[in-house]
Amino acid sequence: MEELTRRRRLLVLGICCSSLFIVGLDSTIVNLALPAIRSELGASVAKLQWTIDAYTLVLASLLMVSGSTADRIGRRRTFQAGLVVFGIGSLLCGLAPTVDLLIVFRMLQAVGGSMLNPVAMSIITNTFTDPRERAQAIGVWGGVVGLSLAVGPVVGGALVDGAGWRFIFWINVPVALAALAMTAFFVPESRAAVPRRIDPVGQVLVVLLLGGLIYGIIEGQSAGWGSPLIIGCFVLAASALVCLVLYERRRDQPLLDPRFFRSAPFSGATLIAVAGFSALSGFLFLNSLYLQSVRGFSALQAGLLTLPMAAMTVVFAPLSGWLVGHRGPRLPLVVAGSTLAASGLVLSQLSLTTSTEALLVGYLIFGLGFGMLNAPITNAAVSGMPLSQAGVAAAIASTSRQVGVSLGVAIAGTVLTARLVGPLETGFVDAAQLCWYIIAGCGVLVLVLGLITTSAWARRTAASVAEDLVRAR
Repeated sequence: MEELTRRRRLLVLGICCSSLFIVGLDSTIVNLALPAIRSELGASVAKLQWTIDAYTLVLASLLMVSGSTADRIGRRRTFQAGLVVFGIGSLLCGLAPTVDLLIVFRMLQAVGGSMLNPVAMSIITNTFTDPRERAQAIGVWGGVVGLSLAVGPVVGGALVDGAGWRFIFWINVPVALAALAMTAFFVPESRAAVPRRIDPVGQVLVVLLLGGLIYGIIEGQSAGWGSPLIIGCFVLAASALVCLVLYERRRDQPLLDPRFFRSAPFSGATLIAVAGFSALSGFLFLNSLYLQSVRGFSALQAGLLTLPMAAMTVVFAPLSGWLVGHRGPRLPLVVAGSTLAASGLVLSQLSLTTSTEALLVGYLIFGLGFGMLNAPITNAAVSGMPLSQAGVAAAIASTSRQVGVSLGVAIAGTVLTARLVGPLETGFVDAAQLCWYIIAGCGVLVLVLGLITTSAWARRTAASVAEDLVRAR
């Protein structure tokens, strides 16, 4: 990859962040539009779960193969293809006449999305070769997550109230087109010096693992937890996991390189991403239903109420990147875990008449925790890895995030449905209390793993894995 000036590097960073922005915007806006979709298309809670999880499930399943494909055929080319598919999927989502077709078009969106974020992170990693500058760039990357969260609720609320929920998808189209044009002009092409071979068997096993697990969780309540269908889903997921581990260990170039997971910081970052993003997706799913279906706020009012949470993410994500670059990941992870746990406990006390002030306290604490979370996850995923494998390493981290999003929505919706007595409007508060405790538990897990994976022992495991990977090149 050609040497770029600092100005050009920053421009590349901005273009890559645009992909994260539209994907993050899409996630936030869709959560906010769930009540409107439920009303217009007659969607059940399970269908609302699939509106979110059909996207994240396909995304999680394809991220790793997209990363390795980009390393092979070209990262810019793959990134541009992702923008085109994501834009077409967004256009079709806005035209969907039924909730089932909306779910199908969300899956098409996800195919494009899988070619955006991990590939963009790989471009950034290869563009910013200085470790400190890279950590700061990753901090900006994390800040864009917060920016999309900040803009999403307000823009989404205004669109849902003023133009209709379909415009929340159409807004992605011009952003994707602009990013496509700028990529062609300013982002240089790059490939891995020794690209990895495509692993179709590993890819199928990943799809079976994630699909079986998420389908079983979402549909278990309606189909019956002891039904042959649901038991079969969980058996399929477990079998796929065992086969995946055994198969990948024997491959020279596996889809999931088992050596990566011998690094405690990398393995810990994977679990932290699952826990942290489960908390985020559960929060967004529950909060949208609470503010609009229970409290009767409009979509715009709900977006404005959520804005302080997103603003905290915008403020603290770059600070987290700076801390990771100068002091390491321990402090950001400790703060993230502690505050996510605290916010879950605060929000577990919600009632039908909770004051705006009490709501904002929970939102502000959650935003602080999530803002501190992203940079240490990504830094751990790519640090110590050869640049030629940056796409795969970043894709595994992104996959962990999306698995967390899928699990968060699946678990929150399933627990809510199982505990719900009467209509959603009156039974939500009591039914959702356990969901908030689960979110608090995710924060505790982030805290504990953050302490373990930043220890001297963990750093030694990372150094050992890095040496093995360099020798194997």
